[in-house]
Amino acid sequence: MATTTTDDDAAIEELAGTLRGELIRPADPAFDDARTIYNGMIDKHPGLIVRCANVADVIAAVTFGRERGLETAIRSGGHSGPGLALVDDGLVIDLSEMTGIRVDPDAETVRVEPGCTWGDVDHTTHAFGKATVSGVISTTGVGGLTLGGGHGYLSRKYGLAIDNLVSADVVLADGRLVYASEDENPDLFWALRGGGGNFGVVTAFEFQLQPVETVVAGPLFWPIEELETTMRWYREWLTEAPEDVYAFYLTAEVPGDPFPAEIHGEKVCGLLWCYTGPEERAEAAIQPARDVADPLFEHVGPMPYPTLQSMFDDLYPPGDQWYWKGDFVAELTDDAIAEHRRFGEVPTPKSTMHLYPIDGAVHRVGADETAWNHRDATWSMVIVGVDPDPAERDRITEWARDYWEALHPHSAGASYINFMMDEGEERIRATYGENYDRLQAVKSKYDPDNFFRVNQNIEPAT
Repeated sequence: MATTTTDDDAAIEELAGTLRGELIRPADPAFDDARTIYNGMIDKHPGLIVRCANVADVIAAVTFGRERGLETAIRSGGHSGPGLALVDDGLVIDLSEMTGIRVDPDAETVRVEPGCTWGDVDHTTHAFGKATVSGVISTTGVGGLTLGGGHGYLSRKYGLAIDNLVSADVVLADGRLVYASEDENPDLFWALRGGGGNFGVVTAFEFQLQPVETVVAGPLFWPIEELETTMRWYREWLTEAPEDVYAFYLTAEVPGDPFPAEIHGEKVCGLLWCYTGPEERAEAAIQPARDVADPLFEHVGPMPYPTLQSMFDDLYPPGDQWYWKGDFVAELTDDAIAEHRRFGEVPTPKSTMHLYPIDGAVHRVGADETAWNHRDATWSMVIVGVDPDPAERDRITEWARDYWEALHPHSAGASYINFMMDEGEERIRATYGENYDRLQAVKSKYDPDNFFRVNQNIEPAT
């Protein structure tokens, strides 16, 4: 809040008295920790943070923000690259303490509160021999990833996170709690599946579980000089591979431990595998990658699914500088592959490029069945400049932008919203394509005043 009057103070005290959770102000000792999120580039100073303990706290915070016209951000896991989990001067509704999880073994579903990370979910569901579709870093929050669509290791076989979403509990801008599913408020349910945080605060997600327990997974690296050869092979091989086989293509620099000392610092391209089929068939699925070029390093074997999900956690702790740009990719042309080679030697040890497969089961859902529109893309690409040193901020940002600008003409022209910075309305419209007008209509119905606007915003229809 830009200013605080006596009436404001009284209202804040009244709000504090209604909460089971914590109300944090700029003068409080907890404030700096509470305003810190995953991306170290983000330095915002909210006027008030409500750390909710339950749905009643969410309703109270939404009502408080709406009645006072406060710019309001919603935080769950706090991984938001562009910092949309925070806002300067206004109100942050922080869901990170709402971490309940309940598995229904009979229905094979899991109910998840929005403060959970995917590591929390994996830990719980693995005990039942199950998993649901999520991302590739276990510290990612459930809320943001899901509302943006959610793709990861299981997507070729089981679709997007939103394709496994059964229902959601949602606090609307007017303070009402509603239930959204195929049968109840189906228009809202359609919009939540890919439309981001535009329509309300989701206080519970219900997901379908899948029979995933042990996978054959791990990295395979080639020298960066093999990029053009291996990427040309990869573009043909992937589309013919069984859906049990998932492998995203990457460029990177080999970090330190646990990798062998003789390859530390090597610039590489490679694959990160996740095979969910019969273990005895895994070798046959992986062998073509060894045949196309001699691997510099390989460590692929059976592991619990949560182990794969947490593989990057230590490499990417909270607090690094992050800048990313993304695009959907329908095909990898020779010209695009040449640009990947030109930019493939990453500028810092943590910077990387990933091509995540989004074919298979993702393609079996129609473009108009959920808000996620680009069901015909084969990959979701992200270019990520990362470094712990703020002095490297400009260098990693410039590399990511230049790389993206070189490749964008070869893309599908739109991006996964979770791989976008604050890039403006044109990019958002391109992302939703023919679904954008329908999303605007749903926005007009459930949030006509655009209270939920600190996000990749879809304005109400006028």
